[in-house]
Amino acid sequence: MEWLLNINKIVNGIVWGPPMLILIVGTGIFLTLYLGFPQVTKFGYIMKNTLLRAFSKKTTGEGDITPFQAVATALAATVGTGNIAGVATAIFLGGPGAIFWMWLSAFFGMVTKYSEVCLSVNYRVKNPDGSFSGGPMYYISNGLNAKWLAYIFAVFGALAAFGIGNMVQANSTALSLKAGFGIRELYTGIALAVLTGLVIIGGVKRIGQVTEYLVPFMAIIYVIGSLVIILLHIDKIPEAFAMIFENAFTPTAASGGFAGATIMMGVRYGVARGVFSNEAGLGSAPIAHAAATVDHPVKQGIYGVFEVFMDTIVICTMTALVILTTGVWNSGKTSSELSMYAFETGLPGTWGKFIVVIGLALFAYSTIIGWSYYGEKCVEFLFGPKARLPYRIIWLPFIGIGAVGGLTELWNLADTLNGLMAIPNLIGVLLLSGVVRKLTKEYFSTH
Repeated sequence: MEWLLNINKIVNGIVWGPPMLILIVGTGIFLTLYLGFPQVTKFGYIMKNTLLRAFSKKTTGEGDITPFQAVATALAATVGTGNIAGVATAIFLGGPGAIFWMWLSAFFGMVTKYSEVCLSVNYRVKNPDGSFSGGPMYYISNGLNAKWLAYIFAVFGALAAFGIGNMVQANSTALSLKAGFGIRELYTGIALAVLTGLVIIGGVKRIGQVTEYLVPFMAIIYVIGSLVIILLHIDKIPEAFAMIFENAFTPTAASGGFAGATIMMGVRYGVARGVFSNEAGLGSAPIAHAAATVDHPVKQGIYGVFEVFMDTIVICTMTALVILTTGVWNSGKTSSELSMYAFETGLPGTWGKFIVVIGLALFAYSTIIGWSYYGEKCVEFLFGPKARLPYRIIWLPFIGIGAVGGLTELWNLADTLNGLMAIPNLIGVLLLSGVVRKLTKEYFSTH
């Protein structure tokens, strides 16, 4: 077992190291140039047809759920502990300048996720029971005719889901609830497993029905709480932005409990935490988007832009500004502990702690729901529709295992597998970029 952990440590350093981050961001830069900066030139159209039509029930085309239910399911899996703990970790390791690089990776990541979603809808398949399946395994298999590469993605996805989308989330929730309210980890694990089971046993339609209300609710609560703190410290806003931009291009000096950071550390941890948070390039979110009732791939693809914008530019930025304006960024604390300390400092009484603890719990719960669907579709690709229910049943006890801190080594392995998902996915997206360009021109020539 020790040799496996040592190998995983080496591979993980490569997967989440500079080469992979350059590949992910580089893909976003290439697609942005190749498609003509759609996140800028079509931004008004995208917001009008996503944010302003979020709850519209009017749909055309075939699919299992509404376009917003699809993006809500994807956001449910995307908006997770990375938005609270990940941002804090980026600042702790890379300094305030890491936020600039997080923004930059998100800017290009918008087009990467747009491309992934377009391809997912374009190459999705209709199952014998009338449901739809899509994602990287289908556009790699049907678009590139490389089924072996599609199988590799599906294996990585099915296994990685248990770590990054299940046990890690359950553990984060259990620890935050214990710290905030003294609730035992086992009780949190049981409650999460039961609540998750009530949703995922009903399949993607039930997941979509729950997430279309859960995601806006949890995002609004967190954003409002963050805005209150930011407004209470509005005089610190210019200083916060100055730190972000100045430290993006100059080393951050040691200060208080902060050990200091080089420019490269800011770049690395900003990009890494950004990718970890919005998942652009990993290939996970397109699996949910493939189920949308839509009549053109680009119509759903623009939700990919909206998704990254909401996750990183809005929610992650809120967390960063709370940490910076309250002046606790150099306290020496990190992860969710730093975020909680910032909220407690910014809001009187227990309100600050309450927002972070509830935010973490809701974010993590939504991620568990969303990733259960991702893993299920990967298993379905490998073994057929009959594998859906067994996967859902197996999924539930691992929530309890994660909550009490079990199988920590598996989390580390899953983190590596999560990163490895990106390799076959990015190969598929790059080689099929011509298809994305054709679909984009076709759609916007009439819209």
